[in-house]
Amino acid sequence: MVEEKAEVKKEEIEKVAEKGIDENQEVLGAENAVQAEDVKKKKSKKIKRQILKGRASIKCTYNNTMVSISDLNGNILGWATSGLLGFKGAKKATPYAATQVVGNVSEKVKKFGVRELEVYVKGVGSGREASVRALNNNGFELVLIKDRTPIPHNGCRPKKPRRV
Repeated sequence: MVEEKAEVKKEEIEKVAEKGIDENQEVLGAENAVQAEDVKKKKSKKIKRQILKGRASIKCTYNNTMVSISDLNGNILGWATSGLLGFKGAKKATPYAATQVVGNVSEKVKKFGVRELEVYVKGVGSGREASVRALNNNGFELVLIKDRTPIPHNGCRPKKPRRV
């Protein structure tokens, strides 16, 4: 069986030699044609989404500030946290860190062309006011500011108070 394959291979090589075309050239020619097609596909520009309206979700806890901006369908365009920017420990929850987070997110989202934002704030941290002001100062038009902080209606029993 192996001998038969070897004979068939020799016959193919002889046919190619008779035609005056090298086997490697045929293979390379086919590969180059495929690569040329791929280059043509890659050259077609990717259409950037232009989104005018968006939704900013701000979560301010005692330990961190998280900001994400999405389109109205909920697809995230950009996000950042104060920990991501290099703030450590108690500095993550400061108003300054919140303004830096908003500045970082706004740079990421500017390429999509977002101008109007609905702002949803959640949490009781100190970066709430600062982050909303920073959004306004970064050139966004704030259409809506809504507080989404969860408030219990006497549901679960609260934790016992800390003794300091």
